[in-house]
Amino acid sequence: MKSTNPLEKQQQLINMKRFATALLAGVSMLFILARSQQGMGLWSWIAAFAEAAMIGALADWFAVVALFKRPLGLPIPHTAIIPRNKVRIADNLAIFVRDKFLATDTLVDKIRAFDPAQKIAGWLSAGNNADVFAGKVLAMVANGLDFIDDVRVQNALRNAIQQNLQQLDLGKTIGNLLGILTEDNRHQMLLNAALRKLAAALDDPATQKTLAGMIIEVAGREYPSLMQMLGMVADPDEFSLKISTSLVNSINRWLHDIGDDPAHPRRRQFDDVVAEFLERMKTDPAFHQKIDHWKQQLLASPEAAHYIDGLWGQLKTWLRDDLATDDSLLRVKIADGARHMGQWLADNPALRDSINDHMADAARGLAGDLRDTIALHIASTVKQWEDSELVRELELSVGSDLQFIRINGTVVGGLIGLALHAIVIYLPFF
Repeated sequence: MKSTNPLEKQQQLINMKRFATALLAGVSMLFILARSQQGMGLWSWIAAFAEAAMIGALADWFAVVALFKRPLGLPIPHTAIIPRNKVRIADNLAIFVRDKFLATDTLVDKIRAFDPAQKIAGWLSAGNNADVFAGKVLAMVANGLDFIDDVRVQNALRNAIQQNLQQLDLGKTIGNLLGILTEDNRHQMLLNAALRKLAAALDDPATQKTLAGMIIEVAGREYPSLMQMLGMVADPDEFSLKISTSLVNSINRWLHDIGDDPAHPRRRQFDDVVAEFLERMKTDPAFHQKIDHWKQQLLASPEAAHYIDGLWGQLKTWLRDDLATDDSLLRVKIADGARHMGQWLADNPALRDSINDHMADAARGLAGDLRDTIALHIASTVKQWEDSELVRELELSVGSDLQFIRINGTVVGGLIGLALHAIVIYLPFF
């Protein structure tokens, strides 16, 4: 495997250049030696080999160097090909990556083949990966707390929240929310629940006795003369208890009647009151103005700001204390949730298919912008490189392999020289 270390790649390139150059020097010396022997006998073959090898080595040296720079610094046409065509190379590279690697169908097919939902399920369910996931989440939470602790961030958040609250039409918002809560007679269901709870409480003899006692106490305090007159003809306590008990039972029956009768007049009256209140909440300017006044008073109140800051401070303190412990409750909850999510995904193929489909749809929707953005980034980045930097990076990446061209040119050139020399000797008619 080739090294990815720049220093090691640089040394590999230097070594390959030295070897190719040494081979060129070797065949050149061999050519000189063979020619000095007047080309007699075996030396004629050596001379033919060395001459062709030297020519091949020089030609391939020129070709390799011409890719990156001008050979010997001479202004030879069609040299320094890469630096002179940097813009075109950048655009073509960006188009190639965009069309071959980031095509919409290719991305979608890769997502479906990868089956991300299954991978997520398997990863969360394996070993202590859920704990690792919880640790990463908690690290993000801790970093988020440090970020929010910055006074400048706190002031910005406080101002943003206050501005949004000041612009909020609270009356209309409450009206719309209550309108949603009252759709399909949901308020009648709430009324039913309240009536059942109240009637059940009044059905309790102990509650009835307590209310009767309260009625007797109020009557004795507010109408003492009447209670004295009743004492002349009957036992006041017994008489008052009977009346108060009867009154409580009557109220209880009335509540049961309303709860049992969907068409009870009091229900219709309740509907009218709710509808009138909602309409006022939505459309009454005076009501909105009053609510807005209350809202502004609350926002301007130092007590409210102190209360909110106190709650936030307590929450941050609890989070920091919890994160600092080895048995963090938050960590356990997140890890358990992740583990259950993984198991849930593993046990529900339909859910996994749904997640994969949605991820594929998202990729399809984002692919166009993503492709163009990445292609533009690649092209602009390459164009911004200095020519020397571009040449250096490309030489480090493929320069060692290009030196094999010089080596092969030397060897192949020499073999071709031998072949041509043999043809000249044995086939003189050529």
